[in-house]
Amino acid sequence: MPPKILFVCTGNLCRSPMTSGLFRKRLEKEGLDAAYEVRSAGVSAVEGSPASFNAVRAMEEYGVDLGSHRAHLLTAEDIRSADVVVVMEGYHREAIAGKLPEEAHKVHLLSELAGESGDVEDVYGLDLDEYRAVAQELQALLDASWREILRLADDHAARRAQGETP
Repeated sequence: MPPKILFVCTGNLCRSPMTSGLFRKRLEKEGLDAAYEVRSAGVSAVEGSPASFNAVRAMEEYGVDLGSHRAHLLTAEDIRSADVVVVMEGYHREAIAGKLPEEAHKVHLLSELAGESGDVEDVYGLDLDEYRAVAQELQALLDASWREILRLADDHAARRAQGETP
């Protein structure tokens, strides 16, 4: 079973699908697309909603197709089965830790993984230029955190396979 990487935002309409799409694109480029499972979810998602129109448009510029994306409401099983959970805001980490404190060790803020701090701001409902700006920010954060995300996923998956994780 490949390591599972889960990207989380609020509604699973913008930031987390954009991030998971960019991450998958990088996996493909590196020839690692079969080696990892990448998903996204939202802490307050309306199940089945499409990605926001401007998220789809902004990602087209990166060669990422979000046209078939449908929002998924984050579940306890999503968190338990993930090897690393990457969130966009401190609030997302707090929400997950509050519900599943035993899983808090695998929840990380994207900016911190990239050696920075702060939230990736929600652009839902804003204009295309705002989506382009957040796409650029997400790409830069992923470029800086790429190896760390893979390392965390690999390490946790190895411990899980040996029965060492909760």
